[in-house]
Amino acid sequence: MPLLQSNYTPTFLFKNGHVSTIFPNVFRKIKDVTQKRERIELHDGDFIDIDWSYTISKTVKKVAIIVHGLEGNAQRQYILGTARHLNHNNWDVIAVNLRNCSGEVNRLYRSYNAGVSEDIDQIINHVISKYSYTNISLCGFSLGGNIILKYLGEDRQLATQIKAATAISAPCDLHDSLLAINKTKNIIYEKRFIRHLKEKLLERQNVFPDKITVEEITTCKSLMDIDNLYTSKAHGYKDAIDYYTKCSSLQFLKNIKVPTLVLNAKNDSFLGDQCYPIDEAKKNDHLFLEIPDYGGHVGFYLPGKAYYNEQRTLDFFEKQGR
Repeated sequence: MPLLQSNYTPTFLFKNGHVSTIFPNVFRKIKDVTQKRERIELHDGDFIDIDWSYTISKTVKKVAIIVHGLEGNAQRQYILGTARHLNHNNWDVIAVNLRNCSGEVNRLYRSYNAGVSEDIDQIINHVISKYSYTNISLCGFSLGGNIILKYLGEDRQLATQIKAATAISAPCDLHDSLLAINKTKNIIYEKRFIRHLKEKLLERQNVFPDKITVEEITTCKSLMDIDNLYTSKAHGYKDAIDYYTKCSSLQFLKNIKVPTLVLNAKNDSFLGDQCYPIDEAKKNDHLFLEIPDYGGHVGFYLPGKAYYNEQRTLDFFEKQGR
């Protein structure tokens, strides 16, 4: 499809990518979404916790499954904001906590990464087998957006209930995104990610002391160090580059057959040039690409309750589900 023209034009302050990225994480506080947790037992003996929120309708047949980004969870403000907007417009919502992100260390040494589409598949199959939704739509943020895009483009038979998807601030090329995050302008974000990831790894070391040592964790100085030490090895990849290569969604976009919107801001400092799949969108009638000038990384601030990405997600879901 031709690239979509974006009409997102925020106020002057939010034309700054860093302001757009930081503001929602620091100042946005959503307290009017009630979530109910359900635990799904996975085929490999592990578990995933999902957090439901519901519309007031008793006959709703639509559910959105939302997947968070790196070191996120179902209580992040961007997840709650999307859930609230969908709930208020006749959608039930499942906010996924990827493995080891729900506040409890998982049973297995592995956890999550940018390519764990098999876990999304199990969640969808669980929903189909247990509930009677006729419209299942997917929304992923950042790392979660890459997972959703990879899931949709892989060689699998998708359930007919899956009607649409959106990927917000999606790092379609993981290595290119890593190189972008490594730039000096992103040092605050990078250090924060490294600190949180190392804290999580130290928790895992307490549970799996024969798998990884404290010394190995403390010597990690970069995201690639962590991916070489843990993310790749724990999930069956040779090293970080092998992981990035095999899990980047860019290579799968040509196969997507479900209407899918990728919303990546031009001033998103987490994304490199390869994370804007212009050629792929032009060649695939099911892939829609919107590149607003502004929005930062998972920003898209608008005054009022619903941010731009939340409005676009609802609009896209509703249009495709007719």
